[in-house]
Amino acid sequence: METIIGGRRFVWGERVYVMGVVNATPDSFSGDGLAGRPAEAIEQGVRMAAEGAAMLDVGGESTRPGHTAVDGATELERVLPVVEGLAARTDVPISIDTTKPAVAKAALEAGATIVNDIWGLHSAPELAGLAAAQGAALVVMHNQDGTDYSRDLLQEIAERLRESVDLAVAAGVPRERVIVDPGLGFGKSAGHNVEVLRRLEELRALGQPLLVGPSRKSYLGRVFGLELEDRMMGTAASVAAAVLRGADIVRVHDVAEMVRVVRVAEGLR
Repeated sequence: METIIGGRRFVWGERVYVMGVVNATPDSFSGDGLAGRPAEAIEQGVRMAAEGAAMLDVGGESTRPGHTAVDGATELERVLPVVEGLAARTDVPISIDTTKPAVAKAALEAGATIVNDIWGLHSAPELAGLAAAQGAALVVMHNQDGTDYSRDLLQEIAERLRESVDLAVAAGVPRERVIVDPGLGFGKSAGHNVEVLRRLEELRALGQPLLVGPSRKSYLGRVFGLELEDRMMGTAASVAAAVLRGADIVRVHDVAEMVRVVRVAEGLR
């Protein structure tokens, strides 16, 4: 399966792509928020593209546990200059990480070509129509309130993601442009996150491009005792595991290092 996103050709299953994270927030869990510093955020994204990122994901509202929600105007003020700058200075697809249709619409008009929704269209289904109208790709992530699962974890995640895919396709997004994300760190305990990585290949049955975001996540601390500043190697191990179990895209903060990890794991796969 292949598609064109932002003028670039992506062949799902043939190679693994790296998505670089550009946080235009003041309270990123990973400590790299650049709210109010668009020039620095743009430079960071340009550097990531040069290091091998095939996509850049720009977000203006933290989703860390206990985060403070922001209104649409604030989020737009944070992300629009960054999206515009990156679209002008790089040739990689720009993703807008938002749950707000107004933010997604403005970002798409400013040059973004991917919408990344952490609620998988279950909170704002109109995001699918916006992506379809702009010819954009759509990342639908698994998420839920709380960490209770009444049945098998991967079965529940797969069913919820299948619903998201159906919503996207019904709205007009081509199936090959609908990317699924199991949502490490969202609505899951630390143990759940490890189980998702261990059983990731089961989600290949969805038949969709698969994105995984293990970078610097707190489960590395809770399960393996790694503090934030010591999580690069834990991230590398998780990225390698994700690639070996079928990931098509890995979303990371440390692009140069993780590109090397991906290439080796890809070769082993």
